[in-house]
Amino acid sequence: MAPAAPMTFYVVKGAPDSCGRGCDSWIAVEGKIDTGAAGRFKKFLLQQRDRNLPIYFSSPGGNLDEAVAMGNMLRERRAVARVGRAVVSECGFEAQDGEACIRLKQLGRELHGDLITRGALCVSACPYLMLGAPTREIAPDASLGVHTPKVLVSFRHGQPTQSMLDAATERGKERAHRMLKNYLSRMGIEAGLLDLASSIKFEDVHILTREELVRFGIDRREFVETPWTFESNARNMVHKVVAQRNPGEVSFRILQWWLVCLDPDHFVMDFQRPVPVSPSFRTVSIIINPKPLNFTFPPTNASGFEVWGLRMTQESVRSLLDLPQLGVTETSLVADGRRLAQTTSLSNDGLAGALDRLSATCPALKGPAPSQTISSRNRAEK
Repeated sequence: MAPAAPMTFYVVKGAPDSCGRGCDSWIAVEGKIDTGAAGRFKKFLLQQRDRNLPIYFSSPGGNLDEAVAMGNMLRERRAVARVGRAVVSECGFEAQDGEACIRLKQLGRELHGDLITRGALCVSACPYLMLGAPTREIAPDASLGVHTPKVLVSFRHGQPTQSMLDAATERGKERAHRMLKNYLSRMGIEAGLLDLASSIKFEDVHILTREELVRFGIDRREFVETPWTFESNARNMVHKVVAQRNPGEVSFRILQWWLVCLDPDHFVMDFQRPVPVSPSFRTVSIIINPKPLNFTFPPTNASGFEVWGLRMTQESVRSLLDLPQLGVTETSLVADGRRLAQTTSLSNDGLAGALDRLSATCPALKGPAPSQTISSRNRAEK
């Protein structure tokens, strides 16, 4: 694998609501935190003085001192920091991490592209950079990863003995620990994050759970959702992810929705959730003007998840755009016969643009609509 490129900063303009309601432009920060990154970042931020854009990070980490220095700049700017990566349109068929594309990103021009949080990573020193921002928002399909910092020591003269190397390494670890402890305290982060990171070998990475993100004070939201996003893979689709924890609950649930088109007039919406702990008769529905549409029972099960499918016409899909929010209601019958219902309200951010892009890729109508072709196994693995 080729080494990560030095950290690059550039502005991207995307589709309406691609980075939140009313937000179509953001700052992309990508690559390894190299020596000199903080100086370049300061210069870049001065150029963006009058633009209060959210900042999306995608980085394997790097120099810890530079990361902390950049984090302090975010605090002064009162920035909103998130994890995500840009897919730049101007790069064409060139790989996003290819030399030609990286050179384009380094020119300082405003580029165009899509914002992807799914699978985006900010690990090693990168989370400490992000933590400088007063507002930190981690999408449910993006990841922060931590481990013990790696200490590099050098001697200007002579050949050090192993004991000298060990002593210098220990001093470096103690210095890094003190620096991070003071830094995290100033940023309002619980000390438990540093304890956890110190327990993970440098060769490994611990991806923070949603529960840990809340507990350590990184992102305290109890309900987090992505915009509806068009994804062009083996099968084009519109995708949404939610992390949800209700009052009194310990763990978050990760909920996902996919919308695919079978042809211009026929669509399938799939809903994935963890298998409920207590078995009972259950239903899942959405309400459209004002008739409920029920997902097919029973759902398919795979790897601890269940997937519910719903056939929809183009008219019913388009009617979703008229709703201020989309309500998904899950019901169950408990032992005493009572009916329990829980409704999750989803924003429509990004849905109009994503649906237009999906519709433009629909296969031509060829006789009766085929059966659903995306398996529950593939859904559960996403």
